[in-house]
This record gives sequence, C-alpha cells and structure tokens, in this order.
Amino acid sequence: MRLGYQTNTWGGVVGHPAGVTSVKDLFYLANGSTEEALTDISKAGYTGFELFDGNLMQYTSRKEDFQALMNENSLKFIGVYSGGNFIFPDILEEELLKIEQVAAFAAELGAEHLVVGGGAIRANGILESDYQSLGKALDKVVDIANKHGLIPSYHPHMGTIVQSPEQLDKLMPLTTINLCPDTAHIEAGGGDPVEVIKKYSDRIKYVHFKDYHNDEFVPLGEGHQRFDEMIRLLDEAGYDGWVTVELDSYHNPKLGAEISRKYLAKYESIKQK
Repeated sequence: MRLGYQTNTWGGVVGHPAGVTSVKDLFYLANGSTEEALTDISKAGYTGFELFDGNLMQYTSRKEDFQALMNENSLKFIGVYSGGNFIFPDILEEELLKIEQVAAFAAELGAEHLVVGGGAIRANGILESDYQSLGKALDKVVDIANKHGLIPSYHPHMGTIVQSPEQLDKLMPLTTINLCPDTAHIEAGGGDPVEVIKKYSDRIKYVHFKDYHNDEFVPLGEGHQRFDEMIRLLDEAGYDGWVTVELDSYHNPKLGAEISRKYLAKYESIKQK
C-alpha cells in the first residue's frame, strides 16, 4: 500500500460560489494554499496527494507550476475528487461536462484516480427511482474515466442518498463503478467500515482512511476505527493501491497529517513505493 493525503484540511471544505448560478462551475474547493498543503504533506512522510476538482482547475493556466510543485515535494498526484447531484435529468449533462473537463486535466497531469461523491437528497425525501438515476449517472462517470485512463470510484458521503450501509447495498448492483470507502463517513452513516471492506473488497481500487470520535472526524488513532482489521482484509484481498488519509478540518493541518502518518507507521504491511 502507498500512503497519500487529501489537501482539503488546508482551508476546509467549501464550494465554488459560481456554482450557485452555474452548475458547470460547481466545484469542490479547499479554501487554503495548495502549495502549503503539498509541502506539509511531503514533510509529514506521505508520497502522494489527492485534491478537490476546484483546486485542480485553479492550475489550468499554470500547469508548469503544478508539475514543479509535485517535483519539488517528490509527490505523486493520486487523484481528484469531484461530485454532483446526479439524479436530476435537466442538469446531469452540465455535471458530466464539468467532470469530463476535470478528468481530462487530471489525466494530463498524471493522476491515477477519479473519485466522485453525490446523489442529492430531495427536499421532500428520497425516491426509490433516485438510486436507478444515480447508478446510470455513475456509469457515465465510468465512461469518462475510462476515456481518460483514470480509475473511477464512488465515495459514500453524509448528506447524500448513500449514507447508510443499506443505501450503499441498493446502489452497488445498479452501477459498475468501483467503491472508494471513506471509513469515517461509513461509520457516521451507521455502518461498519470493516464489514463494508469485507463485502466489497473485489470492487475497491482506492481507499480513504479517516478516524471518528464523538461525531467528529479526527486524525488516525484518535478515534476508535479498527484500522488493523481493515488493513488485514485489504492485504488478504491483495490490495496494493493507494490509501489516502483525509481530515476535512483540523486546527493545525500539518500536525493532523503528522499524527496520522505516525499512527500508520506501526503497520509493517504499508510499504511506500
């Protein structure tokens, strides 16, 4: 396994304000310095990074700057995170055009993974047909990823129609996309990440580790997630990909990254490449 870190801790999770009136511009955004984040991630001992689509697209006219940052910090660009409502036909084309733009640029810069979250919860509640719509939309994301040589995965997330394990089980037969389990989001949704990894090990190509305690996301080792069992299951399944640590917010982003990296050092099966 190879270890990476998400840059969203530097500045916290927001959305691009242009998205309020323009779906095609509705990007995720970490409202901090990508340059600082990559420096801190490298110094903490990680070898790769993931970032939000909005932070990636800030470099469309500065591609050389992005490549220089990777080289200076000896980091690999693991992947980009994007998302959408995915269940509303009238805006789906705009959402997919946005994701295609992101995927094309990510691939140009050497990314391996395209990760998406989403599936909107309607104001009047979830319709069963929303899972069919989400599944079909995610298959179109798969087509986009394949076109650009990226590995597509779906990330269950609080605030979407795929929060609970029962909801995940509804979705997975309806799409061919891989699963990127975010261990803390799974627990926050009432699930057991160990059981989810066990059940869907053949569809896991990428993993997000995050700890959870008192209804808050915390650095690894400061919650009660059973990472030893998760790593054992991944090893048994022959998993040899990236594990990216994610922490949506923390008072000291660099310290949070260091705490999680120190915690992971005890697992001999994790070998940097």
